[in-house]
Amino acid sequence: MTKIYPVVYAKCKGSNFSGSAPDIPGCVSAGETLDEMEVMMREALEMHLELLVKRGAFIPEPSIVNVEIKPEDFEDVDYFVVQQIEVNLPICKQTGEAVRAA
Repeated sequence: MTKIYPVVYAKCKGSNFSGSAPDIPGCVSAGETLDEMEVMMREALEMHLELLVKRGAFIPEPSIVNVEIKPEDFEDVDYFVVQQIEVNLPICKQTGEAVRAA
């Protein structure tokens, strides 16, 4: 089973990209290119969701439809890219099925 989560990439001035998943607090990554960011964020999301399940927490449903970027967010950023990434949900060891989101 998969879910699609929005992610936001920021191209930092004079540096690389940073990425975050607004629906999954603390899920972040960094990379040199947008292609690398997509791979890195998918891995970060899947590992983060797996960790949530191991801790007994629920997997949050994707909820953000619009990403709000404020003028002050541009202070150290050249531009932002918003993308949706499909990720695999963790597999429950007892049932062998994907863990369902909350």
